[in-house]
Amino acid sequence: MSVTAQSVWNNCLEFIKDNIQPQAYKTWFEPIVAVKLTDNALSIQVPSKFFYEWLEEHYVKILKVSLTKELGEKAKLVYIIKMENTYGNKQPFTEKIPSSNRGALKSQDVDVPLNNKSPELRNPFVIPGIRNVKIESQLNPNYSFENFLEGDSNRLARSAGLAVAAKPGGTSFNPLLIFGGVGLGKTHLAHAIGVDIKDKYPEKTVLYISAEKFTQQYIDAVKKNNRNDFIHFYQIIDVLIIDDVQFLSGKTGTQDVFFHIFNHLHQNGKQVVLTSDKAPVDMQDIEQRLLSRFKWGLSAELQNPDFETRVSILKNKLYRDGVEMPEDIIEYVAKNIKTNVRELEGAIISLIAQSSFNKKEITIDLARIIVEKFVKNTKREVSIDYIQKVVSDYFQMDIDTLQSKTRKRHIVQARQLAMFFAKKFTKASLASIGSQIGKRDHATVLHACKTVDNLSSTDKQFRKYVEDITKKLSV
Repeated sequence: MSVTAQSVWNNCLEFIKDNIQPQAYKTWFEPIVAVKLTDNALSIQVPSKFFYEWLEEHYVKILKVSLTKELGEKAKLVYIIKMENTYGNKQPFTEKIPSSNRGALKSQDVDVPLNNKSPELRNPFVIPGIRNVKIESQLNPNYSFENFLEGDSNRLARSAGLAVAAKPGGTSFNPLLIFGGVGLGKTHLAHAIGVDIKDKYPEKTVLYISAEKFTQQYIDAVKKNNRNDFIHFYQIIDVLIIDDVQFLSGKTGTQDVFFHIFNHLHQNGKQVVLTSDKAPVDMQDIEQRLLSRFKWGLSAELQNPDFETRVSILKNKLYRDGVEMPEDIIEYVAKNIKTNVRELEGAIISLIAQSSFNKKEITIDLARIIVEKFVKNTKREVSIDYIQKVVSDYFQMDIDTLQSKTRKRHIVQARQLAMFFAKKFTKASLASIGSQIGKRDHATVLHACKTVDNLSSTDKQFRKYVEDITKKLSV
């Protein structure tokens, strides 16, 4: 039987598989391809420079033993590392690595192409030196389960978070998606899960990152031709926490790369925690294959806290700040600010500040003034669905008619008004607005906004429509 590169490598893999963890084998050896065998030199292709560095640091001994076993003491290993440039061409470079010489594995010995200005890999968090890779978790230790008070509004999410922290990757809550409106504690809970895992399992690699930062890192990686390195970096994380995952809406490239990272982590028993301002079913411009992954685990909603929870939150905040306040004032603030935790704590901070700066005693009257100002200055969140309902009701039509393809003038104008107000009152992108209002594109939304502006300044009746609907949405 003739000896081929594949047969030699297969025998090496059998030996390696018996001597390392299955998960490590799947991650670091299954992607390797045997390319050719010349005399005593076996050439193998690895996906990226990062891959090569990782093998060098962690698996050089087992590679040496397995290869020597197959090809004798003069065995050599040649790495072929695929380098992708922006035009899609592949420029492999090779490094002959004698299996008997550990020193030959130094990265400076690698023959790097001249057009590669930065051969030394950096992970996305710019931590120098991949050999002693240390990934900082980016967690805020002040966000803990201890100061995330439990109530009916958050009990499911908090309990699921505790379960995940106790056994990351080992529960059916994978991924755990925490969703809810602004200021309800999504980020706090996500950090608390990470902090608790780091406390219980110091050896695990935990990483918290916002979806916005993840996207920016991916864009940078593509620009620098490091897409594979970017993927492999995220594949070594044990617990990946991504905040505000709805930010991936409309970003096809980032969604694609996250899909592959997510699959790898999930298949290897790693934990994924996500936060979003909406449930998966309400996410627009996120690919269906990704949404289906979000639904694999548990989606837990954080709702507006009830009165008892609001009182507990305020008491806890005052206790942590070392401030005493009469019970009736705490209850007054809790009764009148119902929106979210952030505004609740903001009101109590304003009350303390007013009292200390103006040397005034904290009274119900002072609390009333602060709360009235606070409520007045806090804009209620308006959803695109709510805007469509208000506009439809105003013009006495149903939402299906508003979203229909008809070109009847009064329906077109109602649809354009809905798009105009969606842009004005929400943070949604033009593409997302168009998608939710009759599956239009972003150019249609832009045209609608310009049309409403023009008609408002030239048509008295149309201006009245805008004024009336503005009042209804501002109540």
